[in-house]
Amino acid sequence: MIRNIGYLLVLTGAGLLAFWKGIFLRNPKRTTPKGNHIVAPADGRIIEIFTYKDKSVDLFKGGHEWLGHIHTLTNDIAKEGYIISIFMSPLDVHHNRSPISGTVRSVKHSDGKFLAVNTFQAGLVNEKTETIIHGTIKVKMVQIAGFLARRVITNVRPGDKVKAGQHVGLINLGSQVTLVVPKSVMLMCNKGDRVIAGETILAKINS
Repeated sequence: MIRNIGYLLVLTGAGLLAFWKGIFLRNPKRTTPKGNHIVAPADGRIIEIFTYKDKSVDLFKGGHEWLGHIHTLTNDIAKEGYIISIFMSPLDVHHNRSPISGTVRSVKHSDGKFLAVNTFQAGLVNEKTETIIHGTIKVKMVQIAGFLARRVITNVRPGDKVKAGQHVGLINLGSQVTLVVPKSVMLMCNKGDRVIAGETILAKINS
């Protein structure tokens, strides 16, 4: 009986490792369309698109309050604009790509934390990395991971030049990528759309 349980644990571990290496961490080549566009920074499904006018926004991971939330500034991109959030399932590619061509202006990482119920805003705050890229327009890419776990990997730094569709990072386990973009763009996507990182056009940049 004990021996059978041991075999089962070994097989389960091997299966999880194979899934992790072969499925979760796969990074297929992508062909980015030419033109002045914003392309999807992540594989997955668009779970929300909305306009903003405030200086900052609060977002719930996966659209569910119980999964945690993040707070991000918006007025460092534009006074008015759009929020586009893409949720990645465990079967989606979790490597992330630059939404536009330009120069990386800033990269800010924030660890996950818990806010006690006696604070102004209680609950789980997810780990995130906010990257601002300045090209024809400014765009903020927010990589969102889970609570209290350093799982966001960003391999670009301020001053780096990037191309639209270029690999810029990875999020392990449950993940979401949110874009903050100015209202001057013309959206070419809808809530519920399935998108492919580096290939799907989310918006046209009106230059």
